[in-house]
Amino acid sequence: MENEKRLIIIDSSSLLYRAFHALPPLTNSKGQPTGAVYGFLLILFKAIKDVQANYVVACFDTKKPTFRHEQFVDYKAHRAPTPDGIISQFPVIKEVLGAMNIPLFEKEGFEADDLIATIAKKYADSAKVFIVSGDLDNLQLVDENIQVYTPGKSIKETILYDKARVVERFGVTPEQMNDFKALTGDNSDNVPGVPGIGKTTAADLIQRFGSIKNLYDELSTDTAILKPKVKEALKANKEKAFLSLKLVETVKDMEINFNIEVCKFGNFDQQKLAAIFKELNFTTMMDKVSSIVF
Repeated sequence: MENEKRLIIIDSSSLLYRAFHALPPLTNSKGQPTGAVYGFLLILFKAIKDVQANYVVACFDTKKPTFRHEQFVDYKAHRAPTPDGIISQFPVIKEVLGAMNIPLFEKEGFEADDLIATIAKKYADSAKVFIVSGDLDNLQLVDENIQVYTPGKSIKETILYDKARVVERFGVTPEQMNDFKALTGDNSDNVPGVPGIGKTTAADLIQRFGSIKNLYDELSTDTAILKPKVKEALKANKEKAFLSLKLVETVKDMEINFNIEVCKFGNFDQQKLAAIFKELNFTTMMDKVSSIVF
């Protein structure tokens, strides 16, 4: 394990949101909101320690619409505007990550999840990959070499999802998560799914048929033994189901200039980072950094 690459990919936007809602508001002496940044760093430093990561990279969403908005104009349409308290903390977390020499990736037209999937799949054969995220959208990537590390009910609790943990919670394998979500939909992203199909029914259908395609192939023969309401919902919403499948599938072959060796963690100017933490009034944060690096 001494020479093993252990790469953390930070789903930065979702982690900042999660930290913002998990902690009470904090500000520094100049009135700059800092609570989300503080929570983000607590989760990240705990993750680095827990999984013994020696490489770290951060991926961000951009403000621009993505190719998914072209496929479905109402994609993420129901999301409330981003609170000002979060918006003002994005430059701050980027400054902190930059001071730690953690590379930042974002690309207009795509989501952070697409960057994460591309990097994870590219290096899964040569590194243990841990996706640190505030949500579970990346469970579709979990395999023998990729796991998802996420806060539990509080940011002090964490859950590490491997294949067995995904099956235990959702009743389907990571490879089937997209088919599962294509049936249930996703309210946070306004992915429609199939109205009337809940998580229990979706898991049962995917367990029985293996995939959305197999399910609808069976439906077309009229031999599928299903409850009348379920069969009716599936037939009436076939287009929504396959659209949803496209929307939740992450891109795994983006063209990005990524070099894992640049992500080696621990080589940075301690004084520069300490000065930023002092400005933020993070009086104990440097001690936490020292415990995982030096």
